[in-house]
Amino acid sequence: MFTGIVEELGKLVSLEMGADSGVITIEAAAVLEGTRPGDSIAVNGVCLTARAFGSGTFSADVMPETLRKSNLGNLKKGDRVNLERAMTLGGRLGGHLMLGHVDATGKVVSIRPEGTAVVYTMSAPESVRRYILPQGSIGVDGISLTVARLQGDKFSVSLIPHTVKLTTLGYNGVGYEVNLEADVIGKYVARMLAGSIPGGHGEGGLTIEKLAEGGFL
Repeated sequence: MFTGIVEELGKLVSLEMGADSGVITIEAAAVLEGTRPGDSIAVNGVCLTARAFGSGTFSADVMPETLRKSNLGNLKKGDRVNLERAMTLGGRLGGHLMLGHVDATGKVVSIRPEGTAVVYTMSAPESVRRYILPQGSIGVDGISLTVARLQGDKFSVSLIPHTVKLTTLGYNGVGYEVNLEADVIGKYVARMLAGSIPGGHGEGGLTIEKLAEGGFL
């Protein structure tokens, strides 16, 4: 699990593709500290398992499903990537709870300054939009961001200069493909209300009576 607070920008060394999967190698520094084979590192918001380490690099397997749902397959040698180690139970939760499981990709459609901030507007497919709400959280390339506006098939976020400087968003312009992860709590609530898990609509719906029975009222 991750917080969406990027620790550093790494650089793609190589992405070697095989018949069914690939191996990605990334140059890094901070995220290598205390990291061992088998540990999780989020790369542009994608949870990957470190399998080997070199001099200032780590490598991880990339499965076909990961390439289909994320922007990792579009990376070129030298491209920057957002990196974050898995959170520890004693650490600060500076962003929001993120699983590193990308739901889909969107694209940056506009970038404009607003005072000291920079407003990024991005497209998102319906599978992600249904979980977006103003002032809610969303993961963009592994960055925990707050939704400022939701308009049609697009949403906007307002970035402080620090975020622009230290993440992939500051190095890519309009048309850049971003990884999107909807808020996991919102997804569970939606599934429960829809009856996809016990307590949902299929069992009579989530009602005031059921909340009272559970001691929530």
